Parts: sequence; C-alpha cells; structure tokens
Amino acid sequence: MKIADMHSLPPPSASAPLVPNPLACYLSADGVDQNPLDMRLHSSIAKMTGGISPIGMTLAYLDWFLHLAAAPGKQAALWAETAQAALTAKPLIAAGEDAAAKSGDTRFTDAAWANWPFNLFAQSFVQTQQFWEKATTGVRGVEPHHAHIVNFAARQWLDMFSPSNFGATNPEVWRAARESKGQSVLSGWNHLLEDLARMQATARGAPAAPVDNPYTVGVNVALTPGKVVYKNDLVELIQYTPQTADVYREPVLIVPSWIMKYYILDLSPHNSMVRYLVEQGHTVFIISWRNPDAKDRDLGMGDYLARGLFDVLDQVALRCEAAPVHTVGYCLGGTLLAIAAAAIDGGVHACAAPLKSVSLLAAQTDFADPGELGLFIDHSELAMLDAMMWRKGYLEGSQMAGSFELLNSRDLIWSRNMRQYLLGKRSIPNDLMAWNADATRLPYRMHSQYLTSLFLHNDLSEGRYCVDGKAISVSNIRAPLFVLGTERDHVSPWRSVYKIHLLADAEIDFVLASGGHNAGIVSEPGHARRSYRSAAHRPANSAYLNADEWLHTAHSTEGSWWPHWQQWLSAHSSSKRIAPPVLDAAGTLDDAPGQYVRGT
Repeated sequence: MKIADMHSLPPPSASAPLVPNPLACYLSADGVDQNPLDMRLHSSIAKMTGGISPIGMTLAYLDWFLHLAAAPGKQAALWAETAQAALTAKPLIAAGEDAAAKSGDTRFTDAAWANWPFNLFAQSFVQTQQFWEKATTGVRGVEPHHAHIVNFAARQWLDMFSPSNFGATNPEVWRAARESKGQSVLSGWNHLLEDLARMQATARGAPAAPVDNPYTVGVNVALTPGKVVYKNDLVELIQYTPQTADVYREPVLIVPSWIMKYYILDLSPHNSMVRYLVEQGHTVFIISWRNPDAKDRDLGMGDYLARGLFDVLDQVALRCEAAPVHTVGYCLGGTLLAIAAAAIDGGVHACAAPLKSVSLLAAQTDFADPGELGLFIDHSELAMLDAMMWRKGYLEGSQMAGSFELLNSRDLIWSRNMRQYLLGKRSIPNDLMAWNADATRLPYRMHSQYLTSLFLHNDLSEGRYCVDGKAISVSNIRAPLFVLGTERDHVSPWRSVYKIHLLADAEIDFVLASGGHNAGIVSEPGHARRSYRSAAHRPANSAYLNADEWLHTAHSTEGSWWPHWQQWLSAHSSSKRIAPPVLDAAGTLDDAPGQYVRGT
C-alpha cells in the first residue's frame, strides 16, 4: 500500500479489534511487511529501551569510532588542545560564566561556583564538555546523521553527570541547606518520595495521587465564550462569541496540532490568542481534536485532512456565507494546513470558500533539516516506534513528551530535578505548564505516516505528497502567507520553517519571534522580555533571500508579535466591517470548550 492509497482509507469500524490480530501481517507507512513475530520482539525491545533503536545507536557509534580511530591527526589535535586548556585554566574564575555566554548554560553562573573546590568541579566539567564536543564533531567520513546522534548522546550523558546535579558538589544546595537549617533537604526528599510513589502507581495501573494543579479546562483556562457548532468523530469546531459591535467579513479558522490540546491558544484570559483576536473584531473558529484511543489505530493522515480540516472549512463557509477564510495553523496543524491549501489552490480539492490567507506558526513544510528532532527519525528508529505503538494502537502522550524533554534535557529534566529534589523547591505551575502536562495520544497509522512521509522521505517539499491520489505542491498555494518562526525552537527550528521561501511562489511575510516552540507563540502584548524580528514584505515571485541574509536585514521590535500579525490580517481583509454572525442555541451543540478537550 502506498501513502497515496492510505489517504482515502475508510474510518475504522466500531467493531474493529483493539489489539492487532496475532496471525496477520500489517503494512507500515512505507509498505514494508510487519510480521507479527518480528513486531512482538521489536515491541519488547522498544519497551526496554524507551523506543530508542539499539541497532541505530550501535551503527552510529561504530561509524564515529572507526573513523576517529583512523584519524591520528584528529586524535593528536584533541589531546593537544586538552592539555593546553588544562595548563591555561583559571580555576578561581567561575567556569560557568563563559559557558553561559556561549551556549545559554546557566548551571554555573551563581557566584558560589567561583569558590574552591566547586570552581574546580565546574571547570573540569566544562573542559570535559568541550573535549567531547570536539571529539564527536568534524570527524572526516562520518555520516552526518550518525555524527549528530553521537554528539547528542554525548551531551546527554555529560548533562547527567554535571556537578550541579549532585548535592555534594553543588554549592547552591549547601547554601540552601544551611540557610533553611536542613528544611530544603527534607522537602526535597519528600518531593522525591511523592514522585516515586506516583510513578509506581502509574506503572501498576493504579490511581496515583493527583498532582497539585490549579488550572482546569473551562474553569480558569479555555474561558473565551463560544459554542461548539459542529462535531464529528475526530473534531469539534468551536465558534467564539463576538465581542465587538462589528466584525471583519472574513472569519479566522485556527488549526492547532493534534499532538497538543488546542487551548494553548486560549489559556488564561490575559494570554489567550483567541480572546485577543475576538477583541480585535475577528470571527474566530478553532478545531478541537479528539484524543484517540486503541479503536482509532487505523486513522491516517488522510482522515485528519478530510474529516479534520476539509469538513471544517465547509462548515465555516456555511456559517459565514462563503466569505474567504483567514486560516491559521500551529505546529503540525500548520503543516496540515499547508497541505490543504496546496490541494485547494492546486485544484485537487474543491472548497466551499476560498482561502483569504494562510498563517503558519512554527510549522515546517520542508523537513530536510528538522533540527534535533531529526535524531529520532531514521528507518531503524521508525521501525522501533512502529513496534512500540503496534500493540496498543497509539503512541502515549507521555512517550512523546519524553522525547521533547530529551531535546532540552538540561532545563526540562536535570535543572528541574535539582530544584525539586536538591533545593526542595516545587515549581509553581502556570497555565502553560498545566497545558504541557495535559498530554494527548497519537493513532498508530497517522503517526507512522507523518513521520515516514514528511520527516523521513520529505514528500511534501519534493512534490510526492498525495491528496486523493494526486500529488500536490506548496508552490500551488496562491493565498498570501504569514510565516512565523521562534528563535529557540527545538521542534520546528526557524531556519527549517524559513525554507518555505524555497517552495512557495505566493507573497510571504516572515517573522522571527523570541522564545521557544510554545512560549514564543504565547506572546501576549505586555509580556516582559518579548520581541520579534521582521523585514520588508516579500511580494510573490520575488528573488530568494537566504535565512542569514534575511536575519541581517530584519529589524527588531520590542513587544509581542500579535499586534503585528493582527495588522497583517486587517490589511488582507475587506475594509468594510459587517454585523457579527448570530450564534444562537438552536444551531449549536455545546458551550465552549466542548467535550473533546476534556478527554483523557
């Protein structure tokens, strides 16, 4: 079966088995037989390794080690540089200051690290980091993907053994214990016992003690008033109540990623993008994806496109008198939107209303350089992920969250553990942290398809991605594009997002916001330390400017990028405002935020 064939798969039957038939062979997204005996073995291996392919890791290390062994000049240079660094080191200077300035590593910037013997611990660690950074990069002949894997793994191991992670070698821990008369040690120990008990209960399938979370959907997050106006087995469509006397003629449809709950864009009232747009006079719709389970194992990318986006666009057209639609996609929702826009503007799919504009927020269309997320994407790793999902029929949200944490383990794992268990300080949850803990699952077929077709084969950028059996191209998009990247994005690196300039012929306005994949998007006006970079508008079919050239010409603006974007939407809307659409109970199904977002 080819990717194109999978896009028209019928919805799974209600009587579909919840576990795979042990006697049947299955086809993976790239058409390879999945023999049940092999899948059982691979599934057991994946369970032990957390989904990491030991074969892929072994091949990467062999490639690196054998090439390094055959490079005596590289080895000699490494040892010479190490000896020189040891001789010229100044241990009485806080070693972390240089590291923080170069890489954003703040583990050793506290003044206490300048005191003996902690300065020696920090200095030795930083020098070890520098040695392995040089040892795992620049080795002639190593396949680049293997080099990235070895370099990433080396950083993970080093971060695990950082002196900041251990009470005996961390002066901040000593100081906290002294100032609190030992209370910080007791609190940290209690936090550790609580978390271990919760993990053990989860492993046994027993109910765990609830995590203290002051945020509840529909109570203090996802509060913007609205109604569920359409529902199928995959999505609920929410239309928000107008908050201005008149509105823009063109509605705004937001397509969030299905790997997250939609309310990241409707958090607390002060930082809700949805509320901000409604208050500016836009009629806003948003898709709320249902959290899939075992019976949804055969839902594919085609289902998410057809029942998740095309059906919704028709509903928006029906409710807004076929007015052109401003479409907005975030993360993978943006990739899905780009696919839909290419199919609509390319004549592959007929839509009840034209697309007025397409806004892609931290969304990739070219996956050749997906950043460190690409470390988990090769044939061996995808085979292991397939096996991990095979029995249950879905990927657990916690498994995906763990992969994202690994990409920034220094801050999301080790520094957090140090604060909680060594300093005895629990992080005070905010609405974004609460949303981040509200994990979603991914259906087996869909997850396998998008990793194989988009990340591994890069079909979308190379013109092989099919909708309804016909190849589509991003170059077919005719609607104006607003494309946003974020500076510290580990999921959708901004230079990868910028590559849409190589694919699309439409007019593009590119903006680079401060922050990461999530915090860079939730950037409400008035948020401290927020800024964005923008450059002159790029007309359709204009000359290409690469990412570094664009960065050199772009100017920086302090504050949120939301007003800049809203002005762009306004400039691409009709000048004449209209009366708000009527949102009465007769044509609605439920109050916002609906039921799907509450699904666990």
